Amino acid sequence: MSVSGETLLPPPPKTPAGHAPPRLAGSVRRTSSIDVDWPEGRFGAMHLVGRARDVFTPGGKEIEIFDEGAFEASIDAERRLLSLSATPAPPGLQVLVGERAGGHLRGAIDRALPEERRNGTPLHLILDDIAGSSLVSPWAWSRWDPQWLEQLMALKADPKFAAAFNRENICSGLRTGSSGLSLAADGVDAGVLRDPADPQGWHEFPDAAGPGMRRARRIDVWRDTLIHIDAHFQDSATMPDGGRAALHEYRICATADPVSLALLSVEAEPRVLPFAECPAAAANAGRMVGKTLGELREAVLDELRGVAGCTHLNDALRALADVPLLLRFLERLP
Repeated sequence: MSVSGETLLPPPPKTPAGHAPPRLAGSVRRTSSIDVDWPEGRFGAMHLVGRARDVFTPGGKEIEIFDEGAFEASIDAERRLLSLSATPAPPGLQVLVGERAGGHLRGAIDRALPEERRNGTPLHLILDDIAGSSLVSPWAWSRWDPQWLEQLMALKADPKFAAAFNRENICSGLRTGSSGLSLAADGVDAGVLRDPADPQGWHEFPDAAGPGMRRARRIDVWRDTLIHIDAHFQDSATMPDGGRAALHEYRICATADPVSLALLSVEAEPRVLPFAECPAAAANAGRMVGKTLGELREAVLDELRGVAGCTHLNDALRALADVPLLLRFLERLP
């Protein structure tokens, strides 16, 4: 459809998937989250709490915990790490303090903590996720501060923050001419991630009071003649009424060859996105077919760069590089 020669896109998806599906007997589930708040107020340092857990479901609702990781960090307004502690605390962790969150931080993590990256640990996943979660987290204030957009525009005029606002063509949703370059992002009721009938299906989240943002991931893996993957990603913010508003949400279903670990199918389903242009990236997820799971962190950045991808979808696909570790948990079982 077009009006005056301009193509009208359908509205962006606003249908959260709801709580996690039932865990299958013989499956492994990884859940992770990064919760962000501002103890010193909006213009103070961001406080981040990351948690991740790998569990096996032998049958029924009981779980066996294979591995866990957690961190706590503070980041200044320019997204530089001011402090960082973690459990476990691998050697080299403190080298990251002073780094700026973004692609450079991910490279620094890989250099400082090569074993965490190589082993695909829960801790590595949440440390790798600091870059994306710290970038999107200020949106939480749009739910709490009526002057949020006006103040954001004032920051945009400050040369010190110019790089943070240079967003054109960094992803499909912000391509040249996109509505996302001029409109404020809106959200929708996020629902709940934890199934009330399955309280062990997610790790525990930190208590949330006041403005806050959460990036949450779930990856379920099981196998028969194929490797099956059901993954979910959501960015959500607290609301003054006690609920949560979702800004980004994807579900990814994939299969892989059990011998080569090459992806046989990948389907990305946008559930919540802010702008009409955003969903276009989902169709490109199929470019990952034929790539092995272990090479996804690099392959996604190579194949889905710029307007071919979505920064949030890309992060969700990159996280699947850790599936081989989850498969090794299954291989230990009788």
